[in-house]
Amino acid sequence: MLETFSTFHPVLQALIAGLFTWSCTIFGSAFVFLFKDINRKFLDIMNGFAAGVMIAASFWSLLAPAITNAEESGYGVWSFFPAAVGFMVGGFFLRLIDVVIPHLHLNQPEENKEGPKTKASKNLLLFLAITIHNIPEGLSVGVAFGATVAGVANGDAFLSAVGLALGIGIQNIPEGSALSMPIRAAGSSRLRAFNIGQLSAIVEPIAAVIGAIAVISISAILPYALAFAAGAMIFVVVEELIPESQTNGNNDSATLALMVGFVIMMILDVALG
Repeated sequence: MLETFSTFHPVLQALIAGLFTWSCTIFGSAFVFLFKDINRKFLDIMNGFAAGVMIAASFWSLLAPAITNAEESGYGVWSFFPAAVGFMVGGFFLRLIDVVIPHLHLNQPEENKEGPKTKASKNLLLFLAITIHNIPEGLSVGVAFGATVAGVANGDAFLSAVGLALGIGIQNIPEGSALSMPIRAAGSSRLRAFNIGQLSAIVEPIAAVIGAIAVISISAILPYALAFAAGAMIFVVVEELIPESQTNGNNDSATLALMVGFVIMMILDVALG
């Protein structure tokens, strides 16, 4: 099956991988049909785990290949430049989205909503917060599969991209639950909570296709695009995932989960790539 998948065009691969990561969110959101609430410690552990996956993916699947590509493209001693610029622009891009799109992070009171003033419902604000989180994940998957055209990776570029998609898919499962269950606990029906949870990741296949098309169409932006996705993911980790995992008395468990997530993503990338 994987051998057949490897023969597809990279844009189609990116679309399928994005649909896979979305399906993982759908699976996690479906837990709302079994449970009404989610254990706070479990949620903190999952946030820590997701942070570890995204940190490891940012380096092994994105930044390291960006530097390798720059070296092969003749940047010489300036091979760090595309990675540095792309990384910073990715972070500033997420910051800009934070400013222009109203949203509310999970487990925050409504008065702590961010972005422009709005009368939007709390459910919509929660949905937008997770959707913002999912944009860089989709982009990173698309850029990784697009990069296979240039063979950019520390090993097999295709398998490295597959490992990245698997890692993001794994951490999307608890993420879906983390959104749908609080919405259910707040009084929404199970079906409505499920739909809000799973739709938050619909941007992933869309962003994946955009990322793949961009790097295939303009090969010169490849190292910048890889680093851009890394910077956007690190912004999400530091601004959202780590703070949320560390504010409820479960610091040690969340930190250990971060380390486990980091190691699993590292193994996926190194073993497959």
